[in-house]
Amino acid sequence: MTVGILGLGLIGGSLARAYALEGHRVLCSVRNENMLAFAMLAGAVDAPLTPENMGECDLILLAIYPDGSASWLEQNAQYIRKDALVIDCCGVKREICQRCFPVANRYGFTFIGGHPMAGTQFSGFKYSRANLFEGAPMVLVPDRFDDMDLLDRAKKALEPCHFGSFSVTTAAEHDRMIAFTSQMPHIVSNAYIKSPTARSHKGFSAGSYKDLTRVAWLNAPMWAELFLENKDNTLYELDTLIESLQQYRQAIANNDEAALVTLLEDGKRCKEEVDG
Repeated sequence: MTVGILGLGLIGGSLARAYALEGHRVLCSVRNENMLAFAMLAGAVDAPLTPENMGECDLILLAIYPDGSASWLEQNAQYIRKDALVIDCCGVKREICQRCFPVANRYGFTFIGGHPMAGTQFSGFKYSRANLFEGAPMVLVPDRFDDMDLLDRAKKALEPCHFGSFSVTTAAEHDRMIAFTSQMPHIVSNAYIKSPTARSHKGFSAGSYKDLTRVAWLNAPMWAELFLENKDNTLYELDTLIESLQQYRQAIANNDEAALVTLLEDGKRCKEEVDG
């Protein structure tokens, strides 16, 4: 299989390594020519992805920011052959699906929205690895939900990544859920570490501190774009959290131990209910 990949960051680089490791031909489009040369030297990429060889791709994976991925597809759709499969790997789905489904229909190839639920707090090709997606969930957003052959085709095309499970949903439901499971943890972590006390935490912190602050180390331009493209859902989750935090603050300020115990017990019960 010949695989075209847009982007060589953590996700794009890990995709390239995964497909190259299993013997597939990998072509890549990236702005930084030095990065492309390094990836080729590392054996993750065989050659640049260009309009001239794009028609050779059986699968194209879009792994840069949502707007950039959609714009690239709009500009290069004419070079993609009709039996090719295109899957994006962006963190929000509504805008990219709204833009890419019509492009695919117009030019005759197949597009599916996708979101690999894997990553680290680090970004860039140097942190990429072939097993990043192993056992991880993969979310798929197809244009039609009654085409089982299409879903099977997507799963087969993604086999070199060794995802642990696949979920199928709509773009709207994906963005609603991802605001809670992904975007909010990054906001909370990033805001929490801004406490002046953080500068003197060494020797006083353990697992809870590390767990909460891990994703404060983020790619700011990428996450800013994701937050704004999912503004309605992100604001809902932020407002919900702020309301809850105000309840904890009020109980502590009023020395209301009973109310505080109730809040803490409610949170513990919620964790047990949602995660078992």
